[in-house]
Amino acid sequence: MREYLKFYIDGAWVDPAEGLKTLDVENPATEEVAGKIAMGSAADVDKAAKAARKAFETWSLTSREERLEVLGRILTEYQKRFGDLATAVTEEMGAPASLAQRAQAPIGMAHLATAIEVLKTFKFEEDRGPTMIVKEPIGVCGFITPWNWPLNQIVCKVAPAIATGCTMVLKPSEVAPFSGQIFAEIMHAAGVPAGVFNLVQGDGPTVGAAISSHPEIDMVSFTGSTRAGIEVAKAAAPTVKRVAQELGGKSPNIVLDDDAFAKGVGRGVATMMTNSGQSCNAPTRMLVPQARMAEAITVAKAAADQVTVGDPNGNAQLGPVVNKVQFDKIQKLIQAGIDEGATLVAGGVGRPDGLDKGYYVKPTVFANVNNEMTIAKEEIFGPVLAILGYDTVEQAIQIGNDTEYGLAAYVQAGDLEKARKVASKLRAGQVSINGGGGDMMAPFGGYKMSGNGREWGDFAFHEFLETKAVLGYAPKPAAE
Repeated sequence: MREYLKFYIDGAWVDPAEGLKTLDVENPATEEVAGKIAMGSAADVDKAAKAARKAFETWSLTSREERLEVLGRILTEYQKRFGDLATAVTEEMGAPASLAQRAQAPIGMAHLATAIEVLKTFKFEEDRGPTMIVKEPIGVCGFITPWNWPLNQIVCKVAPAIATGCTMVLKPSEVAPFSGQIFAEIMHAAGVPAGVFNLVQGDGPTVGAAISSHPEIDMVSFTGSTRAGIEVAKAAAPTVKRVAQELGGKSPNIVLDDDAFAKGVGRGVATMMTNSGQSCNAPTRMLVPQARMAEAITVAKAAADQVTVGDPNGNAQLGPVVNKVQFDKIQKLIQAGIDEGATLVAGGVGRPDGLDKGYYVKPTVFANVNNEMTIAKEEIFGPVLAILGYDTVEQAIQIGNDTEYGLAAYVQAGDLEKARKVASKLRAGQVSINGGGGDMMAPFGGYKMSGNGREWGDFAFHEFLETKAVLGYAPKPAAE
């Protein structure tokens, strides 16, 4: 049983400012309490923000070399705690141990390594004739992160913020808080100067709102639902702070009509099911030629039926979804797909056979879906795929773009040039061709209601920097 009853503020583990209030954290595989955390208040955020403001005075003036040294120490300590982090992720949100070890935990290391490489050559100054353009740290940053890829979303914010000279206050998801607490232990062990990194556990309406509205916080970076992102932006508006948001998605996956069709459909199903479908960029809407719908159904059913679900500490490919709230939401949406007339190809309501406990969802595929159905519009955030038909490629692009979201899109084709043409017309922040991915330097973020700003690589650095123009910086040429 884990107990995390202190917050990390100003380089020390401290008690909650207004007395101890705790929250039980449930293991979604067992439905049993796995630990408890202290729940923070606006007073804790205030204490953390003031510590970060004080630390900013000196941290913002550190050299590139000093920040590189600190990032290197963080990476070293992270590597030491790799096993602890992977175990925590499996326990708190149900990711299979294999996924935690090959993706959930490693991606944090990858963001740190990427920030180190970017920082080595990043230009903070640019001479433009008589004017010097200077990039300076924005100040104190507030980070509100989700439960689905907890370490990814913590480190893809913290690493570039550290690299650019910012200080910060982090609120991990209260649903999956264990990995965030261990990350704070890593920062302490790495000797990050007091006040540069602060952690306050708590919920969105209390701690998240306090971070968003706090006058000492200059920028807030939020990852989560579009609904919650809107509330963050509203809370931030009176202090006119910068708001970066990575929000929801309903990403299209266009499979073109060629010899690679079956491979593309199978790849789409496998990608959709990863992490039990709990990824904001999951390819949830597969678009196939109407004339090949029957073939798509056959391939998709075979692929879905091969996906194993079970104990995340065993050999199953899919663990549970994160909690009962998510489980119930997914079940209602699966039922909506059935009620609205979509063809149920695989899966369906209820737990998989043999699993009577834990928030396990059947890998589910619907076909003959149209874009007006609930399952084509709403972000389900579970292992549920909707297959839609199209008559022409232009119609596929139109359907793909017919969504309020624009986080990601996918194209599957044997002809790379055709795939590129389709990709150029999709309104999304990131488009993957034939399963292409894994580029830590590729910017990540969305169009439309999927958010604003970009994370990952050098693009992330700019989110944490202000731009200053120093006029008359260069001496005027002597008169002839």
